[in-house]
Amino acid sequence: MKTTVDTVWLIAGVRTPFSKVDKELKDLDVINLSLPVVKAMTENTKLTPDLLIWGSVAPNLGYSNLAREIIMDAGLDQTIPAFTSIMACSTSMMAAIEATSLINEDQIALAGGTESMSRIQLGLNQDFSDWLRRLFQAKSFKEKIGKLKDLKFGNIRLFIPSVSNRSTGLSMGEHSEITTKRLDIKRKPQDEIALKSHQNYTKARKDGFFDDLITPVKGLDRDTIPREDTNLEKLSSLNPVFDKESGNGTLTAGNSSLLTDGAAGLWVCKEKGKEKFPKDSYAVKLIDWEIAAVNIEEDGLLMATTYAIPRLLERHELRYNEIDLWEIHEAFGAQVVANIHLLEDKEHLKKVGTSFNFGEFPQKNINPNGGSIAIGHPFAATGARIINQAIKELAKRGTGKRAIVSVCADGGLGTVMLLES
Repeated sequence: MKTTVDTVWLIAGVRTPFSKVDKELKDLDVINLSLPVVKAMTENTKLTPDLLIWGSVAPNLGYSNLAREIIMDAGLDQTIPAFTSIMACSTSMMAAIEATSLINEDQIALAGGTESMSRIQLGLNQDFSDWLRRLFQAKSFKEKIGKLKDLKFGNIRLFIPSVSNRSTGLSMGEHSEITTKRLDIKRKPQDEIALKSHQNYTKARKDGFFDDLITPVKGLDRDTIPREDTNLEKLSSLNPVFDKESGNGTLTAGNSSLLTDGAAGLWVCKEKGKEKFPKDSYAVKLIDWEIAAVNIEEDGLLMATTYAIPRLLERHELRYNEIDLWEIHEAFGAQVVANIHLLEDKEHLKKVGTSFNFGEFPQKNINPNGGSIAIGHPFAATGARIINQAIKELAKRGTGKRAIVSVCADGGLGTVMLLES
């Protein structure tokens, strides 16, 4: 799937600090995590969106349209259309892509996402839920008593959402272990990706890079997951968490992204809409985007971006080294290493369907301000977080610079953007 968009601008918004599940932000649900972001973005710019697209991966039984609830609770104009978008870890990137085709020349859209892994709502087992519904439908006491005989003790169970793929029953970490073994990816490069993520983040925070990209929440004004004191020795001492039995597991808590609470948003507009923003806003052009899907068993759950990136770059006849900035979602260090391995593999590129010579992949240009392993990964917020970092970094580097933003997602999906300053 492909498209080319004309003169679409992405303007950096803000995000909450990111916090590990059940820690500093554990009392906030997805609405109350989103409100500080939406309010800060509208107050900082003195602008009201013409459209709001927002998402959250974990479902809530209390409402079906999260975006509309945010409009209501934020006190925004109720005539603003708002809808909820979901595409696993690509949710808020997909929200931005959707916005490009739904606004006219002078409109602006606010796109983003949120996840509260600390406030996941439990449900009832489907059979137990069906039985309760029929019980409440019974019109007489006698009918209700009669329904009791239909209740099976084994059906009295809670439905507890899990971070696993529905069709396979395996977690993303378990799937990544399969890909890691298939491609013979070693433990050390995974730990090196993780270490670089923390080091780059630490330097960026000390340099003030995140100061205007984060809005405080409940007195918290910085991310709490990054470890300034980590090193390869500490990372290499951690035990595997997704394959504890074979003796060949390589994915650990140190080289994997953690379950995280947080929210993030960005602006989407066209030329006339861009004129409404403050002159000092960080803004870049969205040149093009690509969505890909793969066979989970054959290609790997998180490998779709290795199809999307070559297809996108070939359309523009761009080699890897002509991209100045690579922002790659770090679901796992293993997934990043696997992505790079496949992007340089000629047999894989033939399978993708491209014959273009992309050259060697420039690993030094990846995630210069830290990635998801260090910062955290609130599923639906990650895309907006990564895009905002890419926007600011490109804007800092001056005109004519390019970035690729890549997000892999559960279900064998992936979304990629080509940006230019």
